[in-house]
Amino acid sequence: MIGLLAKIFIKDNGSPEKARGAYGKLCSLVGICLNVLLFGIKLFAGIISGAISVISDAFNNLTDATSSLISLLGFRLSEQKADKDHPFGHGRFEYISGFIVSMLIILVGFELGKSSFEKIITPEAVQFSYVAVIILAVSIVIKAYMAFYNFRISKKISSAAMKATATDSLSDCIATAAVLASLIIAKVFSVNIDAYCGLAVSGFILFSGLRSAKETIDPLLGGSPSDEYINEITAIVYSYEGIRGIHDLIVHDYGPGRSMISLHAEVDANSDLLHTHDMIDNIEKELREKLRCDAVIHMDPIVTDDPQINELKEKIAAFVTCIDSGLTIHDFRMVVGPTHTNVIFDVVVPFGVRKSDEEIKAAVEKIVRTLDGNYFAVVNIDKAYV
Repeated sequence: MIGLLAKIFIKDNGSPEKARGAYGKLCSLVGICLNVLLFGIKLFAGIISGAISVISDAFNNLTDATSSLISLLGFRLSEQKADKDHPFGHGRFEYISGFIVSMLIILVGFELGKSSFEKIITPEAVQFSYVAVIILAVSIVIKAYMAFYNFRISKKISSAAMKATATDSLSDCIATAAVLASLIIAKVFSVNIDAYCGLAVSGFILFSGLRSAKETIDPLLGGSPSDEYINEITAIVYSYEGIRGIHDLIVHDYGPGRSMISLHAEVDANSDLLHTHDMIDNIEKELREKLRCDAVIHMDPIVTDDPQINELKEKIAAFVTCIDSGLTIHDFRMVVGPTHTNVIFDVVVPFGVRKSDEEIKAAVEKIVRTLDGNYFAVVNIDKAYV
């Protein structure tokens, strides 16, 4: 159905951003319609059976409809053009809408868990209904389809919000299956586990909400980019012959398809300045065209034809891994003076290293002094942002 609707309503106008928004809005609209339909039929099934778990599951679908509505608004608002107050656009509206949806899911999960707990204390009889069983079975099929198309579209447009919606739909499948099982067990074994299944449903809702919240709040807080995205960036930069190394890579996320990249590219200090500058411009252009991002590249000239510098750099690079295996160095150079030589370089310290920056710096300085008493280390501590 989604494929057919996409062919009818989504036109290929050559703009990936517009196509992405169109897919997001289409899936949100379909989600609203299907969830409202499921709410109505499940509420009817819950009333005729008297099962709190069925009614709980119905209101879960009503929340899902509200969530789809918020997602629709999020996609719509994120499409607004950049302005003087928001020069990087409004793409983060998608993350904000996803976070609001997560909070609604958590709230509903808490309330349904509270109702189910009360039913455990004061249980009520559940009346078996073949109509309710059929309705729940149909709803499982519908939710499975919703999970399928949301997962497929989320992968197509790289949307964390759509992925969270798909995960929520998959959780609903499991939750509704638990509700259906409780009705069948009550009929076959005369054991009323309705309230316990309602509690399980609320647990699934809470889990789904918390997971969705994490996926949407991470980019708002400045989470790390994916390994795949980093590999795409480095592959493009390293494809140019004059690039000798990359460091200080930072990805600023302003919403899906709206990112800014900054990095330092090491180049031969003896290379032609105009030629190297032209190469850097070409790299920035290719990153913009292929990854749809703005790139700013700082050019770091390094000496590559001095055997003494190269040998010392290799030794220090090997020794710093004894402090911690994750440490690396870059921007290595030597300034020779009449009484001593300054060995200048940056040490990259990944997050999670237990030693403090001061401890690492002192240890590195000691290593350099051990190699030669006339060497003085001038060390700058960097953080690995990717």
